[in-house]
Amino acid sequence: MRIALFVTCLVDTLFPQVGRATVTLLERLGHEVTFPARQTCCGQMHVNTGYQREALALVRNHVAAFEDAGVDVIVAPSGSCVGSVRHQQAMVARAAGDERLALRAEAVAARTHELSELLVDVLGVEDVGAYYPHRVTYHPTCHSLRMLGVGDRPERLLRRVGGITLLELPNAAECCGFGGTFALKNTETSTAMLADKMRDVLTTGAEVATAGDSSCLMHIGGGLSRLRAGTRTVHLAEILASTEGASV
Repeated sequence: MRIALFVTCLVDTLFPQVGRATVTLLERLGHEVTFPARQTCCGQMHVNTGYQREALALVRNHVAAFEDAGVDVIVAPSGSCVGSVRHQQAMVARAAGDERLALRAEAVAARTHELSELLVDVLGVEDVGAYYPHRVTYHPTCHSLRMLGVGDRPERLLRRVGGITLLELPNAAECCGFGGTFALKNTETSTAMLADKMRDVLTTGAEVATAGDSSCLMHIGGGLSRLRAGTRTVHLAEILASTEGASV
């Protein structure tokens, strides 16, 4: 299968290892991965902060970058950005009176998948041949859980990883407090939510906290590093791309 990587802003600029892990994993499973070089921000940040008009140009570019990429599907290692493509881009186009763009955006969105969705639902695989001999707990991020409804797909994939000890996270469905600009505009509330999430992560005794969104992992990981807790954050893609002798 030919797959286009929608790398996302955060992965591209701060966590490139997540994009590389996604490609490594999919190529190991026998698929061809391409990278449409025209891609930029999908516009989520603008929409979420009330700048729909400014997001329109980004939606146009995203649609143009991926609609003629010559691939079967599009994947992103981010429930948040996939949520934006599916639930915001056509809305932005229609709000601007551009129905043709809205229909094009819907067509791109229909082929766009979060990584665990792609693996389980499209590629039909749960055992990806990974090996990761660590104690791991999984945080289901808000957009993947509520906007996309990925359910237990990430955990089904993690359970099939060799050597792993998967530990249940208490209060797993509670938000970590990041929420993009929410963490900047509502700092005290965000910090309190983060404290709750870190407490729950630490009670598991996990070496690693994982999730499908680099944004939430950045937030949780930053807090844990300040505590010098000894627990680190690793993206789901990195765990699934790990093999014996080359684990993260």
